[in-house]
Amino acid sequence: MNSDALAPESDGGPLDVVITIQHPAHVHFFRNAIDILEDRGHDIHVFAREKDIALDLLDIYGIEHEVLAGAASHLLGKATVQLAYEWRLFRRARTIDPDVMVAIGEPGVVHVAALLGCRSVVFTDTEHVTYLKRFVYPMADQVCSPECYRDHIGDNHIKYPGYHELAYLHPDRFTPDPEPVREMGIDPGDRLVVLRLVSWEATHDIGDSGIDDVTDVVDRLEAAGATVVITAEGELPAELAPYEITAPPERIHDLLYYADLFVGESATMATESAVLGTPAVLVTTIQGMGNVRELREEYELVYSYADGSRHADAVECAVEILESESDGRWEERRQRLLSEKIDTTTFLTTLIEDGQVGAAVFENPPPMDL
Repeated sequence: MNSDALAPESDGGPLDVVITIQHPAHVHFFRNAIDILEDRGHDIHVFAREKDIALDLLDIYGIEHEVLAGAASHLLGKATVQLAYEWRLFRRARTIDPDVMVAIGEPGVVHVAALLGCRSVVFTDTEHVTYLKRFVYPMADQVCSPECYRDHIGDNHIKYPGYHELAYLHPDRFTPDPEPVREMGIDPGDRLVVLRLVSWEATHDIGDSGIDDVTDVVDRLEAAGATVVITAEGELPAELAPYEITAPPERIHDLLYYADLFVGESATMATESAVLGTPAVLVTTIQGMGNVRELREEYELVYSYADGSRHADAVECAVEILESESDGRWEERRQRLLSEKIDTTTFLTTLIEDGQVGAAVFENPPPMDL
């Protein structure tokens, strides 16, 4: 680790911090840190791009923000939007003169911070974004990833014992509530499966795929005695529309906590389910994700399938989990995970304020019983 790159930037006074949001998961990742930093007197400036429900979540959590760019659906459009976004971010950040700029996997923050001479901090847990790893992350002052991240960026790379999802789902940050689940028309005590479908339109998802036949998955899960609800980025076929759940976006984690099983194409939601103690069956041709590998091999909370037989194998695994006895093994595995991981929000706020992270941040107290 490069000690110069981690030198403290703050004299203990208020900081001007720019945070950018490109995805709904980024709102969850940063929202607790934003509250903490603002309570400590720092000025937080949030800039966002339109992506799914990201702007809705910012409004729901009362996070003041400015939208700098819209959405794009094709590769050329994405490039054009990115250029416009970076130019607008530069113009706005120049008027703020920030001390530090922070983002998840965002090249604009790195580029703009370099031009303005301020510190850039980038978080990542996605190994398959090859362009960013080669040409963007090495330019950042600090690149942070979970310890399970399978690549090494350089001397600016900091690894921590956690996951992005533990910034908002660590027991110190999240307490499950069954009432929102009931308001969705679901009994939290039912044998419940959450099925997640993605659009495959993200730049790093192009060329990949997941579940072959959603109707077959639903039929097999129902035959195993489960109630199935679907969350989807795109439009569902008419025959599956009755299964789609209209969960308030800020309550989806309550649903995942009370579910008996997650099946889907989203690695983020599979990880969220796992850290909540809900077994996850991930179906995607994307491979090489360190967090998925660790949750599969070390904690046995995720089962992932990527090859040509992924559909059949995943369904078979899901049915086997549903038909097995509920003996507390999932919660035991979760408690072990939590005992070995840290609250990512504490890591994030410490790094922003101090420019470095001391050993105390990596000491995680035993998780609370829920």
